[in-house]
Amino acid sequence: MMKRTLVPPAAASAAASSCRQPLPHKHSTCSSLLLPPPLLQFFSHRFHSTTMASDPQLRRIDFSNIKKLQDALFLFDKMLRMRPLPSTIQFTRLLTAVTKMKHYSASISLYKEMGVLGIPINEYTMSIAINCCCHLSRVNCGFAILGSFFRRGILPNVATFSTLLKGLVLEDRVPEAVELFSKLLRERVCEPNEVMYGTIVSGLCRTGNTSRATQLLRQMEEEGKCKPDTVIYSTVIDGLCKDRMVDDALALFSEMIKKCIPPNVVTYTSLIDGLCHEGRLKEVIRMLRNMGSRKISPNVHTFSVIVDALCKQGMTEVARKSFDSMADLGLVPNIITYNALINGYCKSFKMDKAMRLLREMPCKGLKPDVISYNIILQALFRCGKCGAALKLFDDMQAAGVVPDAVVYCILLDGLCKNGRLAEALSVFSMLNSKGIYLDIAAYTSIIDGLCKDGKLGSARELFDNLSSKGLMPDVITYNIMMNGLCQEGLLDEAKELLVKMEENGCMPNEVTYDTVVKGFLKKKRYREAMTLLEEMRARGFSADPSTSEIVVDLLLAKSQDPAQLEMIKRILPTSKDGVENTE
Repeated sequence: MMKRTLVPPAAASAAASSCRQPLPHKHSTCSSLLLPPPLLQFFSHRFHSTTMASDPQLRRIDFSNIKKLQDALFLFDKMLRMRPLPSTIQFTRLLTAVTKMKHYSASISLYKEMGVLGIPINEYTMSIAINCCCHLSRVNCGFAILGSFFRRGILPNVATFSTLLKGLVLEDRVPEAVELFSKLLRERVCEPNEVMYGTIVSGLCRTGNTSRATQLLRQMEEEGKCKPDTVIYSTVIDGLCKDRMVDDALALFSEMIKKCIPPNVVTYTSLIDGLCHEGRLKEVIRMLRNMGSRKISPNVHTFSVIVDALCKQGMTEVARKSFDSMADLGLVPNIITYNALINGYCKSFKMDKAMRLLREMPCKGLKPDVISYNIILQALFRCGKCGAALKLFDDMQAAGVVPDAVVYCILLDGLCKNGRLAEALSVFSMLNSKGIYLDIAAYTSIIDGLCKDGKLGSARELFDNLSSKGLMPDVITYNIMMNGLCQEGLLDEAKELLVKMEENGCMPNEVTYDTVVKGFLKKKRYREAMTLLEEMRARGFSADPSTSEIVVDLLLAKSQDPAQLEMIKRILPTSKDGVENTE
């Protein structure tokens, strides 16, 4: 009999906690899975409490007629009125049908009802319940059901453990999944198959631990009991591409081909995505030809990746041709593909074409999402078309698309950058009065607008009140505030803020130092500027060209103190700024 210690400690503890309180049913498995409304009505109007029917017609169980949840509930009740009761296998077939319709909560509720009524439950029934728990992101309840296996002296099979591992991965509990997987191997509880290995490999890649996933692939090859298949190779290749290790991914792809493991469209799409991110478009073309030679057609995701890459390279019209060619393969562009092309047009300031695509989407059965509107709103503000942007914002809400924090940030930032601070403040006030959450980016936009409009006092007040809103300023917020202080000649306050930001856990960047250094230089407080420049250089930062130009001008000034000249020569790289040649 297997030891119960196979359940990861964290999962076991959480399972006990989440499943402690009983449901309305006395033998409940997990209290967090409540009955859906159709089942509440069903269980409150039970027929099986009346005299059990003896009609022979009721003995005929036809699972082929189950098309809806209500059909399954009716059949379940019908089966309960049969005497003798149908077998566990028949009830399990019903649960399978409900689960295939993705009514996971209903399936679990029927499973519980079987327990309440004393209907025998076997390992298949329990495995279905565990599967449903995992689909509902209630893997702890799945582990609670696993306890039923142990109590009955049943050894769970590899499929059951694979399901639990997948549940842990889907809940981003990959370390626990790896721990359980290791125990299964160490204690030789079951022989892992491709699905189990694939689940762990997927989890590792998903959390950026691609090197460990690659080791697991090598382990499979060395042990030889369970060879890695196309899915596992493709998962690792995708992980490597996402980690920007495209050459390693290509090497693994070549190895895969040599071992006669056939790549599929997922494999190719991952490689194409990785190559596109590195701008290696010639290799993308070769990869597409390779696909063609293997008679593997690109799918919608492949085209989305290609269209996005071409747009980012400024090749929007070529991207449009790729977009249009999807129809030749019988493919319908999805919202991701549309958004990629809309983004391409917006970046090249072809707003009419971007708007046409937005209007075309509903004709193709697609509803523009918040990302579609975000892209165009940002571009309209960038073009200075505030009126058109505000109208689009209204149209978006009229279309039933709810603005998110990004939309509000774009709106506030666009108005501020276009000198329409009063409107931005009005919108900002309205949003706050409605209790709509605004993130630090939205507040940063308003602080920037206030500083540029000469309202430093209001900007400082808003900055100082960020903590009361539960927000922490980021490096951009600090940089904007320091710039505002420097513009008003409040250099000591800006320098204090530089120290304070680091104390608050926000590290300064090049822009931070450059802003304060430039402020001191403009006010001819050279020694303090040079001290900051030395500190900046010590941190590996370099001044921007405009700051370097000011420093070079200082070096050329004949009235400079020789000690300052030596300091300047130490700070500025002679190879870049030509300081040596100026003497």
